Amino acid sequence: FTDISAQQLSIPYEPKVTFVIPCKNEEKAIRNTISKCFEVDYPIDKVEVIVINDGSTDGTAKIINKLKEEYPELKVIHWIKNKGKRHAMYLGFNMAKGEIIIQLDSDSYIEPKTFRKLIEPFQNPEIGAVCAHTNPDNASENWISKMQAAYYFMAFRILKAAESTFGMVFCCSGCSSAYRKNIVLPIMEKWLNETFLGQPVTFGDDRSLTSHVIRKGYKTIYTDEAQAVTIVPATIKQLIKQQVRWKKSWIINAFFTGKFIWKIDPFIAFIYYYPLILISILTPFM
Repeated sequence: FTDISAQQLSIPYEPKVTFVIPCKNEEKAIRNTISKCFEVDYPIDKVEVIVINDGSTDGTAKIINKLKEEYPELKVIHWIKNKGKRHAMYLGFNMAKGEIIIQLDSDSYIEPKTFRKLIEPFQNPEIGAVCAHTNPDNASENWISKMQAAYYFMAFRILKAAESTFGMVFCCSGCSSAYRKNIVLPIMEKWLNETFLGQPVTFGDDRSLTSHVIRKGYKTIYTDEAQAVTIVPATIKQLIKQQVRWKKSWIINAFFTGKFIWKIDPFIAFIYYYPLILISILTPFM
């Protein structure tokens, strides 16, 4: 054991952090998302915020430029042509100066008072990624959003919490998750150019990135102490579009993760992961 003085124990763990926020046509939410980053309970000189405007056609660019006046330290990239979230994340991650990178959806934010709880687990060098708990901000809007509030509770407080006990959360949510930069940067090129059946994969960014971290032998965990908020679909059309995108990413990533997970942890692979794939396939028939 290494002797640690009381003075060392009293020093808070405060690595430099970088928020990466890709966005497209989020004029209603982007102000709140960016502003909350500068309100976190953390030394402001150790907080970097990068927002990538991915070819927005509404008032998003104007709002971001206004925020740049309020927060001069805000780093902004405007793309005239839409390139996709994965390309925006790739740029943001490579620009980041922080030791820890926080990936935020453009309609999500972390409750400022709980931010430290997202960073604290990285004191353990075995931790590669941490997923925050996420609640729908518009849960009371209608029956569709209320239904998703229950879905989010199950997905985070039950599934991710269970996976976290084994240090293997299979999807650190894009709503709000943190990654150790020196782990993810070496895999970004491969992740960016991921294909399935010869076609580029343009969705499931969070699930794929999490799988790459697991494959490198690092733990991915969930914490309910770090609280995030997001906007969920409130119409049937939006919900169907979201669920189809999520299911596509799950199926594609299942092929990728299924190839190596049994080598890392046979117990989790055969008792949990492979049965989960089977249930997902059978669910529509059930």
